[in-house]
Amino acid sequence: MVTKEYYSISEAAELLNKSTKTLRRWDDEGKLVAVREPVSNYRVYHKSDIESLFPNYLADIENDVSNYVKPENDYKVLELFAGAGGLAVGLEKAGLQCEALNEIDKFACQTLRKNRAHWRILEGDIKDFSFTEFRSKIDVVTGGFPCQAFSYAGKRLGLEDARGTLFYEFARAVQEVNPPICIGENVKGLLSHDKGNTLKGMISILDEIGYNVVPIEVLKAINYKVPQKRERLILVGIRKDINIQFHYPKPFNKIYTLKDALKAGELFDSDVPVSAGATYPPSKKKVLDMVPPKGYWRDLPVEIQKEYMGGSFFLGGGKTGMARRIGWDEPSLTLTCSPAQKQTERCHPDETRPFTVREYARIQTFPDDWEFAGSLAQQYKQIGNAVPVNLGCEVGYSIIKFLNSYYNLSKPK
Repeated sequence: MVTKEYYSISEAAELLNKSTKTLRRWDDEGKLVAVREPVSNYRVYHKSDIESLFPNYLADIENDVSNYVKPENDYKVLELFAGAGGLAVGLEKAGLQCEALNEIDKFACQTLRKNRAHWRILEGDIKDFSFTEFRSKIDVVTGGFPCQAFSYAGKRLGLEDARGTLFYEFARAVQEVNPPICIGENVKGLLSHDKGNTLKGMISILDEIGYNVVPIEVLKAINYKVPQKRERLILVGIRKDINIQFHYPKPFNKIYTLKDALKAGELFDSDVPVSAGATYPPSKKKVLDMVPPKGYWRDLPVEIQKEYMGGSFFLGGGKTGMARRIGWDEPSLTLTCSPAQKQTERCHPDETRPFTVREYARIQTFPDDWEFAGSLAQQYKQIGNAVPVNLGCEVGYSIIKFLNSYYNLSKPK
């Protein structure tokens, strides 16, 4: 990003990852004061004023990080619970090769085949597959296994205790394949699931099958070139005979917005393609017509708030996702699997409608030529469940960096 002398309020808000409301408050408080731009006479922020409040911030933006690393060998991936391919496309973009992908959903499998005819798709329940044919032929096993509780008894939990859960199947595949590294990804809620016992159980199982778990991190997608406030927990297992550190990808300073997702710019070469999309029922559209960009249910008249929110109106909490219209100059809230459902509205900034399929895909950083199979509802579900492609790519660079080090140390002297 090239710095300049003056920034409009929306540009400064985007740059600092703050709302325009916050900047106006700072102006009132004298913390960051707007000035008159000499030529246009508009109220703007001078570069030096931003730098005085945030030393080196603009320099950091201008000289942003890069996690890129070139693979020194052909590294192969076995992906489990592959979905519509968000993580797989990201890993491919980083330079890894998808050897095989397992997925139970038939529409997601159709999507994978439609876009990558050369990928080997293992369609069906993971319980029905043996992965022994891949033993010592795969460099990394990945998988977004669903979060399911274990019966956590005593101080340890073994692999057999987890039978019937999908994490058991993930761990079984890792045990059968024996890769140098395995990567699991999940929702942030796994940290607190069953008071943290579920995660403890997973770590215990990986320990039993011969893997040390790297300290858990929750990666925020907005820090990795994804215009969406989405968080994913990353679980990294390193085979115990390997004494090489895994480094998570460094976060970027630049935060991308909905405008970056849907308009031509740094993320995409063209505006978002036209495509089909869901609609709101007339009653909901009537309400959302009253919500301004970056607004939500509290921006409605009080009587309409009460009618729309029902019993939720009297409960605590902000519930900022309800009747929410996204602004152009902010990242999208986390996309859901059903764009028109109540409590998780993600309304287009200018038009009173949910995002279309291609807009959804853009917000998840899928390439425009990645097609989704199935009905409209199935397509939304696949995209909403996906790992953002750009986040997958940055994690992929971390995997490649680890594997480069491992194979360099493993070479005969």
